Parts: sequence; C-alpha cells; structure tokens
Amino acid sequence: MLGTVRTQLDVVLPYFLAYADEDQRERWFPGLAAGRLLTAVAMTEPGTGSDLAGIRTTAVRDGDAYVLNGAKTFITGGLLADLVIVVARTSTDPDDRRAGLTLLVVEDGMPGFTRGRVLDKKGIKVQDTVELSFDEVRVPVANRLGEEGAAFGHLGHNLPQERMTVAVGSVAQARAALETTLAYVKERQVFGTPVASFQNTKFELAAVAAEIEAAQTMLDRAVRELVDGELSGADAAKVKLFCTEMQARAVDRCLQLFGGYGYILEYPIARLYADARITRIYAGTSEVMKVIITKSLGL
Repeated sequence: MLGTVRTQLDVVLPYFLAYADEDQRERWFPGLAAGRLLTAVAMTEPGTGSDLAGIRTTAVRDGDAYVLNGAKTFITGGLLADLVIVVARTSTDPDDRRAGLTLLVVEDGMPGFTRGRVLDKKGIKVQDTVELSFDEVRVPVANRLGEEGAAFGHLGHNLPQERMTVAVGSVAQARAALETTLAYVKERQVFGTPVASFQNTKFELAAVAAEIEAAQTMLDRAVRELVDGELSGADAAKVKLFCTEMQARAVDRCLQLFGGYGYILEYPIARLYADARITRIYAGTSEVMKVIITKSLGL
C-alpha cells in the first residue's frame, strides 16, 4: 500500500533486477524501463498479514505451467498492473513453514486472473489498493522469478529497502507537517494575537523539530548502510519503527495547533494525518518491527 511510484521503483523493481533470468529481462525490461509496464507485488491475503509463512494461495506444477489458485488483498497498484508478482505455496514442509513459497509473475489478461473491488481507504487516496483473485490461472514456468520454494528468502532480501522507503516517506511527511503548521500559526490569530506567539505553540513545534532531526540523522546513516550493502534487517526495523512512530506524534501535535480547521480535509494537515496512519502498518507493523529487534537482542 505504498505510493504508486515508490512501489514501482523501490519495492517491485528490485525483485525483477535480482531474480529475472535473461529471457525474462528481454521480455519485460524494455517495458519496465520505458514505463509501459506497471507492476505490483501480491503477498497479503485476507487471512494472512505480516505472517508470510501462513500464505494459502497455491501453485501446483502441471507440465510447463503452474496452476494458481487463491486470493490476495491490500495490493497497491493492482488495478492497473500489467505484471503482478504473486507469492504462492508450491510445497509444504511441516517442519519449516517458511519453505515452499515461490514467486510467480502473473500477466494481465491471463484467464482466471481477476481484479476485485478498489478498497476505500482512510488515506493515500492517490493510488489504488485492490483485491485480486486467481482461479485455475495457468502461469508458465518461464514466469517464475528465482528458484522454486525460495520466495521467503527472496522477499527478505528486499525488506530492508522497502522499510527504508517507508521511513524516508515518514520523515518527509513529518517535515511537511511542520512547515505547513509553522506557516499557519504565524498567520492565525487567537485572542487578537498570532497562535505562534503562545509559549505552548513554540514548545510543541520545537519538540517536533527536534524529533524530526533525530529521525533524519538515524535515517541518513541507515541509507548509507543500505547503499553499502551493510544494513541489517534488525537495524532496518529500528529505523522504520522510530521514523513512523515519530511521524504519528509529529503530525498529531501539528494538527492540534490548527484547532477545528485541522479536522477539515481541505487543509493539508488533515490529509497528512490520514495518510500517516498506515505507515505503522504496511511493510511490517510496529509490533513486527519490535519482534525483529528483540530477536537481535537475544530475547
């Protein structure tokens, strides 16, 4: 459920870059590079959120194709996607729930592939989020990304970058909230004086500015480590957790300074508030981030 452009470039494209074979590169890369092919990745299912090991969508090998059955939900960009990377279970290992997952690229127009309703979200109205269903869809083996049964590792490989994408957006949106609030409180008069002149206003915005700076510093270090290939999954989780929780606090404090106008959607602060809520959920909830962090602490 990330913004459409960020989903294309930061979330989906890395899977093609890392795992597409030469034939797939020849078929898809020209369209991807030119912007003619839109993409999506379908992980989440109606009964499975952050627990990817619980995926129930199945793909059974039948000759030179996989027969795909199942449903996905909360799929960003799924309405218009030409290529959808679907995470499906191709085998089951009772001793390892993470084993047996495979990435299959479903193409627009394949029989049995249907797009459901566009979900009516609280925020991020700029991009679509839809339900997808697969009924006996025959996906050529030539459309498999990476090795059969290795999808859990493939997905984990790109998660640090996906979480950095969310963190970057969170810090940027918190900064936008601060800037629009600074402009508003300097103009808005209460009891004959600008809202900016009250000590509470000054203290609230000073606290927000300090938190944004702390998050930015943490984020800058993580991005450098990501580029150098040194960012660990635990550190990516720390950054996403801190930046998204900071965003929530910052936008909420800023909205309060708008008074009743902060609740009106024609004001940017209200839209920033609505958009901010999802960042603590997608790409792994705050609770999942804490689980990852505690494991790195040996707990």
